Amino acid sequence: MPQPVSVTDMDATILGAWMATGLTLFIFSFLYQDNPLFKLAEHLYVGVSVGYTIVKAYDTVIVHLIVKPIVEEGQIALLIPVAIGLLMLTRYVPRAAWMSRYAFAFIVGLGSGLAIPRTISSFVLKQVEDTIRPLLFQAGDGLTFSFNLLNPASSLNAVIILIGVSTVLFYFFFSIEHSGPGKIVARTGIVFLMIAFGAAFGYTVMARMSLLIGRLTDLIEFSDVSYGRPTWWLLMLTIAVLVLLARRVPNRPPDLH
Repeated sequence: MPQPVSVTDMDATILGAWMATGLTLFIFSFLYQDNPLFKLAEHLYVGVSVGYTIVKAYDTVIVHLIVKPIVEEGQIALLIPVAIGLLMLTRYVPRAAWMSRYAFAFIVGLGSGLAIPRTISSFVLKQVEDTIRPLLFQAGDGLTFSFNLLNPASSLNAVIILIGVSTVLFYFFFSIEHSGPGKIVARTGIVFLMIAFGAAFGYTVMARMSLLIGRLTDLIEFSDVSYGRPTWWLLMLTIAVLVLLARRVPNRPPDLH
């Protein structure tokens, strides 16, 4: 009888290195053009993500949060959210689709009730609190003005926030023409808006750069001989496939219109 082949941790690591390298290079091949290698990696990524989400949701939600508490602990009250969830599934039955409206109405109402206070507290009340913060602080026998930009509660930061909020709100006040001194205030609001948008965009770019650095780090690490040099072999394979695909695609006639 043949003995079953055991997979050691090292074999699993090498296999994972080859798979990670291949999928990374296939994704990067989109920089050249849309091709079957990129579609293969994309479909695998989406399929694995959906499969993992379904299995994790089944194990976490259905088994541990519904079945076990009801069967083992007798928490009958959990049948109410189960019924609401089943009502949402009636959306796929044309004759019973109207029943899903009650479930959606309950979820939207509950979600709004939880989200609105948090949103007002984070984006409205917090902004108002920072805007009306006192500019002078009591220190010893008198009032002092702090110029420390590193301290969010300093006087200088309070002035900047006050000017920024006031000018931005004035920029969106369209009842009067932005001319004369009002034009200067509106332009100042535009500057604050551009700084905020630039900071948000820079944060997004840096997050994407962090992901890129992680992928390039893996490609460099997996080029080592201990992994079988998957980076070099799969890179040559990817280039060869792209060359073959480029030669197979017929040249399209130029668009004269």
